[in-house]
Amino acid sequence: MCGIVGAVSKNRNILPILITGLKNLEYRGYDSAGVAYLKNNKINIVKTSGKVSKLENKLNKSDESNIGIAHTRWATHGKANSVNAHPHRVNHITIVHNGIIENFKEIKDMLEKENYSFKSSTDTEVGCALLNYYYEKFNDVDKTIKAFMNKVIGSYAILMIIDNDLDNLYVMKKESPLVIGITDKTNIVASDIRAILKYTNKYYILDDFEYARVNANEVVIKSVKGDILNKELHTIDIKDSDNYKGHYKHYMLKEIMEQKTTILKTVLPFIKEGLDSLKTLPDLTKYKEITIVGCGTAYHAGLVAKYLFEEVTNTRCNVYLASEFRYQNNFLSKDTLTIFISQSGETADTIAALKLVKSKNCPTLGIINVEDSTISYLVDTCLYTKAGSEIAVASTKAYTAQVALLSILVLSHGLRNKTISRDRALEVIDEFKSIEKLITPLLNDKDTYLSIAKNIYKEEDFFYIGRGLDYYLSMEGALKLKEISYIHSESYSAGELKHGTISLIKKNTPVLASATNSCLNPKTISNLKEVLARGADIYLICNDNYKDDTFTIINIPRTSEFIKTVLVIIPYQLIAYYTATLRGTDIDKPKNLAKSVTVE
Repeated sequence: MCGIVGAVSKNRNILPILITGLKNLEYRGYDSAGVAYLKNNKINIVKTSGKVSKLENKLNKSDESNIGIAHTRWATHGKANSVNAHPHRVNHITIVHNGIIENFKEIKDMLEKENYSFKSSTDTEVGCALLNYYYEKFNDVDKTIKAFMNKVIGSYAILMIIDNDLDNLYVMKKESPLVIGITDKTNIVASDIRAILKYTNKYYILDDFEYARVNANEVVIKSVKGDILNKELHTIDIKDSDNYKGHYKHYMLKEIMEQKTTILKTVLPFIKEGLDSLKTLPDLTKYKEITIVGCGTAYHAGLVAKYLFEEVTNTRCNVYLASEFRYQNNFLSKDTLTIFISQSGETADTIAALKLVKSKNCPTLGIINVEDSTISYLVDTCLYTKAGSEIAVASTKAYTAQVALLSILVLSHGLRNKTISRDRALEVIDEFKSIEKLITPLLNDKDTYLSIAKNIYKEEDFFYIGRGLDYYLSMEGALKLKEISYIHSESYSAGELKHGTISLIKKNTPVLASATNSCLNPKTISNLKEVLARGADIYLICNDNYKDDTFTIINIPRTSEFIKTVLVIIPYQLIAYYTATLRGTDIDKPKNLAKSVTVE
């Protein structure tokens, strides 16, 4: 969480760079924002609670500066207010920080004995004071940073300005992403490539326990031992247009609509030449079972893959929440492939789980949307989704890209272990190639989704049910609704509702089900009748052209299970979207959430 950006230039005003960078990083947190920059040979700090636009309005429009740092916050230590907002300043040192200093209380106690006092509730101010303590002790930047890195436990990406060294930015990194963008006579540091793309696509990536001195003319990167490092200069091809809504009211709606192209773009490299292309995917037949690890939406994508691996290819597959994975017996084995799913490639819990698996020398595979991300470097093999930049906090196109890529991976595996015939594989490939034709009518059925939204938007409880694959899909549907509309929504296996939760059903309680498995559909319909008898309002997504005047029904095309996984989710996404619009919530930046979860 949190977004940081800093810039130093020889010949341009860096304040617009900082504000633009913060706006592009605001998906990481928007509880408060702040900026520190050189003005009249002194560091001037402006910060506020709320979003970057509020900070922008507080800035003096006539101010110009050649060096500065800025921050948009997702609150961890301390409330979301201007006191706790970054930047923080202690004597000679001003910093912004992404991450968590886990031993901040121990450090704070030590510093208080050295007559330091604190204004905020943050671990960041403690980190700033520690840097100042070491700087006053050593009067040497390298020794200061090394001592800090050796003392601090936790994660950090830190940008630092020192009062008597105002030509340089100093940056340091451990377990929180940090890149340094290179342009002519202006260099930019940020927690995400997205913050610098308007200005450059050339950048260095800092690894853990590395730090750098950045000025307008050069970047010097060192290890914690003080060795100067010759880092690779990366380039990336990402369209900055992904950062603009165009004619759409919200990024989320834009990203939902983009799925008719992003799904095919993701899978096309593996199907364009038919079965031969499928063979370019990793061979999973060498493994006895599959383990999948992810958080939130990525976890739900993993559950879909679990169903396909087990039901279609007869391959055992376990799915774990990344935040729990390290704290249980996972029976790690070299015969088990662990797949890590993350849109950003920077999800802290997923990275921690990955490092555990790597420490046991067990094989790993990443399903990632962002190139040059931490997970993409750590895994043995990485497959990239091609969703493009996803700005809205609630994931849509990244989720369907993950599900589509996992489905193709399952298809390839089934072909290799002979649980899927060549003819069936070719049929699935043809379906994927026709995805735009299949998905467009569902994307365009605004009247149906808006009608449902008008019925439910004043409710405070919503239940989703399904069986088998439909249950896993309903979990993602429930998450989308609660994320952006703030309606309490829960997903249940349809057969489990009567084992306790049906006690919560009352008149007009909305219940949304998907029933797309002909063998299981009669059971799901029976469960719907049970809640209907208790007064519930029923909404059903199905592919059997089922008719029932007591239900509101959304029909999707009948396809293979590989394709229906990305078709069923479209109504779920758009019902959530239109419900949230009627409730007037901040759809792209829902309260208390952030896009890239870089703290545990």
